[in-house]
Amino acid sequence: MNNPQELLKQYFGFEAFRPGQAEVIEKLLAGRSALAVFPTGSGKSLCFQLPALCLEGLTLVVSPLLALMKDQVDFLVSKGIAAARWDSQQSYDEVREIKNRLQQGQLKLLYVSPERLSNEFFLNLMQSVKISLLVVDEAHCISEWGHNFRPEYLKLQYHAQKLAIRQFLCLTATATPQVAQDICRVFDIPPQDYVLTGFYRPNLTLRHHVLPEGEAAKDQKLLERLAQHPKGATVVYVALRHTAERVARLLAGQGYPAKPYHAGMKAEERSEIQQWFMDHPQGVVVATIAFGMGVDKSDIRYVYHYNLPKNIESYSQEIGRAGRDGLPSICEILASPDDGAVLEGFIYGDTPGERDLKALITELLETDEPLSLSINQLAKEFDIKDLAINTLLVYLELGGFLKYQRTSFAQLQYFLLKSEAELLGHFDAQRADFLKKVFEHSDKKAKWTYIDPTEVAPLIGETPERISAALDYLSDQGLIELQARQARKQYQVLKQPADLIALAKELYQSFVEKEGRDRQRLEEVYQLIDNDRCKVRYLMDYFGEPMAQDCGHCGPCLKEPHQAYLPDQSKPLSAGQRAYVAQLKALRLPELNSSRKLARYLCGINSPASGALRKKQGKFFGLLEGSSFWAVVEAGNQ
Repeated sequence: MNNPQELLKQYFGFEAFRPGQAEVIEKLLAGRSALAVFPTGSGKSLCFQLPALCLEGLTLVVSPLLALMKDQVDFLVSKGIAAARWDSQQSYDEVREIKNRLQQGQLKLLYVSPERLSNEFFLNLMQSVKISLLVVDEAHCISEWGHNFRPEYLKLQYHAQKLAIRQFLCLTATATPQVAQDICRVFDIPPQDYVLTGFYRPNLTLRHHVLPEGEAAKDQKLLERLAQHPKGATVVYVALRHTAERVARLLAGQGYPAKPYHAGMKAEERSEIQQWFMDHPQGVVVATIAFGMGVDKSDIRYVYHYNLPKNIESYSQEIGRAGRDGLPSICEILASPDDGAVLEGFIYGDTPGERDLKALITELLETDEPLSLSINQLAKEFDIKDLAINTLLVYLELGGFLKYQRTSFAQLQYFLLKSEAELLGHFDAQRADFLKKVFEHSDKKAKWTYIDPTEVAPLIGETPERISAALDYLSDQGLIELQARQARKQYQVLKQPADLIALAKELYQSFVEKEGRDRQRLEEVYQLIDNDRCKVRYLMDYFGEPMAQDCGHCGPCLKEPHQAYLPDQSKPLSAGQRAYVAQLKALRLPELNSSRKLARYLCGINSPASGALRKKQGKFFGLLEGSSFWAVVEAGNQ
């Protein structure tokens, strides 16, 4: 049965499509690719879940959101739809079942992360599978002009060509005209197949309050606003983890059912808090931006930004989580002049140092030997964040300097699912002797047995690759349970740059340009706050959807007094603060060999090398948190 209307009712229980869904589905069933930009919570997933039932082969869904993948697969399976996810948290038995179902053509949808498509084993397996449609969720991540660029997304089109995929559906809730154009260019989507349903949410009331510097004024205003409204499910977004903890304690002390949520918590604790919030009709979560993706709670009544959002796209996504049931909801920003300093610090702190980047590129390319890279080790050695290193590696791949081969693991752990004698009985004498040596040189503990293939290889006269391949084979045959640890990315150097220094400067410039784009996006947040006209029209203009008239229900439209906003961007350092800069600079620490690194450390911005340094000079870390990053840089230059 390929009638979309009948499938909608039979499998999903809906009588009618939401705006834009039928149009996208029609394009896909006609064999065309499409870009769908729908607001958060407006039913993007149905645009591929329903066509997947009609298309002949597999629909492969790429998503960076593990929790969302799990929720969607559980929902589809409950509806009798053959769907699965393949991720790093699954057991051997689960992965083996997925492989069998793929090879037998029994799956209609498979969800994976973008990184999974760089796995050589996975790619080889998928080359034998007919893939009718590639779905790219959070498609704005492919654009370097977007607010949440992810380097692995740049390689999706390359992987699609290798797998002979010709039809695509790109999905996102936030795309400026430039980002949408980027997505369409990469996936060859014509303008007429770009479906935009609009960002306007008439049930959301947008307000802002400009407050003095400091936490006391914000705490008072937040409590004031919460007290003025009926209790309901609430999200309070903050910039820093310790702010989430402190504000949650404040609210709990005032009788609100409030819990913090941030990336520093254990995964189990975050999962428990998220489930508590889903179940609690009046729960309050005080969270960093780590919270929200994949949270499908329709009755969130209030979203407060205790600190400014880092860009308009993030703000749009975060307020888009309110009022998905269509009922009135309120979104308010508590803005103070010192908010910008923390957000600017995040932006500047992510950019690698030019000397560090040049040293890293030199180490990568001035060799003819294969590369075996631990991203964590490189991050600490060169004091460059993981994301920046992964971005650099993708740039070098796309430039033809490197070729990614596979991810190996410095340590493997396994346990036998059969007795050793029974297992060895599956092989001829030569292979059994080899495996016996591998087992003898492994480190057996209570349950798991550990082995480092690189250390063991010379002891038994074999290569690390053969040891790893043998254990992979035993795992594939169901003879052992195998887990990998300490990932290392394997690359082949394809060519040397004609001018390494020029290449390093060019790549450093790309990071500086990204920093400039992020800085401009933060300026646009300042402009949104300072704007004395309709807030909704400002947002609609930003996303390329000009409105003919004001919304009538935001702060300015309701004639609330205008409060001008001037971020504290150039506030000079005090004499005492300058003294701290001079004291730290005088120590001449090799880890802080530039004014930017000095500023990053004093402003409390973590870097891969800062953890070790804090053990020696911890008293200086974060001493100038909240100060202007560039004011600290300038003081360090003097």
